[in-house]
Amino acid sequence: MPNRFILKRLTLATLIIAAPMLVAAVRTTDDIRSPQGLTVHEWGTFTSVAGIDGMAADWRPAGGPTDLPCFVELSNSSSGFSKVAGYGSPNLLGGREGEGKIRMETPVLYFYSPHQATVNVRVSFPHGLITEYYPSNAKVGPSNMASAIKDLHSATGTIEWNNVKVMPGTTESFPLEAGPSHYYAARRTDSDPLQVGNQEEKFLFYRGIASFQPPIAARINADATIEVRNLGVEQIPAIVLFENRDGKMGYTMIRDLDKQATLEPPQRTSDFASLQQSLEGLLVAQGMYSAEAKAMVETWKDTWFEKGTRVFYIVPTKTVDAILPLSIEPKPDHVARAFVGRMEIITADMQKEVLTAIRTENRPVLESYGRFLSPIVNRVYAKLSEADWKRATEDIASIRAGYVANVTACTRNQRSW
Repeated sequence: MPNRFILKRLTLATLIIAAPMLVAAVRTTDDIRSPQGLTVHEWGTFTSVAGIDGMAADWRPAGGPTDLPCFVELSNSSSGFSKVAGYGSPNLLGGREGEGKIRMETPVLYFYSPHQATVNVRVSFPHGLITEYYPSNAKVGPSNMASAIKDLHSATGTIEWNNVKVMPGTTESFPLEAGPSHYYAARRTDSDPLQVGNQEEKFLFYRGIASFQPPIAARINADATIEVRNLGVEQIPAIVLFENRDGKMGYTMIRDLDKQATLEPPQRTSDFASLQQSLEGLLVAQGMYSAEAKAMVETWKDTWFEKGTRVFYIVPTKTVDAILPLSIEPKPDHVARAFVGRMEIITADMQKEVLTAIRTENRPVLESYGRFLSPIVNRVYAKLSEADWKRATEDIASIRAGYVANVTACTRNQRSW
């Protein structure tokens, strides 16, 4: 039987999320640190889609709109990033290449030091590949990404930055491009500027795709409750069940999940400010500075809280270290890592809306589901006529072709580095 939990439900106002804006690095008075030795903090996200049984399902984890500036490097771009990153063929029926279970989104590594230092950094990604990164003066493996993408579960991606200079107190001068991007919000912290070769940045940035089961499963019961199970041996520090439907949002939070819990659908009477405060508190509890926690929520607020139903969870520290081994030499005095898991739940309402949109050729509704459209269409496959299925695959192909065009546009133009 599930353990008893204290549920926290906030009821305030309707969510209004403003479009993200470019942000410059600023120093916050409550987040100034004087580290006694080298300190490294990292945050990131593991995104997955729950199958009917609650386990993470296969999907195209990078098959959605790109949101990165063109100076960010694309792994193996010279031989075709679209396949490596998981876009693959835009045809929904065109094989499984590029499919996985996890989109690892925007891990960033911040460094703090009382004096200038030089470090070597290596990240390994068992069952996954690194797909984007910056600074671009890095060594990324394996050498043949196009071959590794065919069997993600057997792959081990790596990225190494050598001779990373940590430069406290130096003037910040980072690349910037016109237009909004999730990328820039991560700079709004008190971390020290970094230099790798001739490139400077506020952090080390990378993304990836993978094929492994995350530490939770989440499924919808017949009574519309959500059953969340802890698949690991470590306690999950926090679970947040979130829903945004018809322009209104709500969430329920539980702490310290040992085995499993059953959650009622949240009342959609909350607001963004209360949820932001709660999430930032969870990140600070994992060792992040307050400015780092704010930067993470600011980075993802428009996609974390878009329409839909999803489970957020704090990934236990030992689990993060096993999923994504990190090595830094010389060894830092302090390291903290905070990763938020995101598992999308495909509800009956979502399936109904997508079915109707396919049958009525409502392209805007289909586009609104972005990269999660294919998993939803696959879920309702049995309810589609042959003509509907053909139309759905054509729509998905067309939508995905637009994403691929935006990704490859950077490689057609001169990059700004």
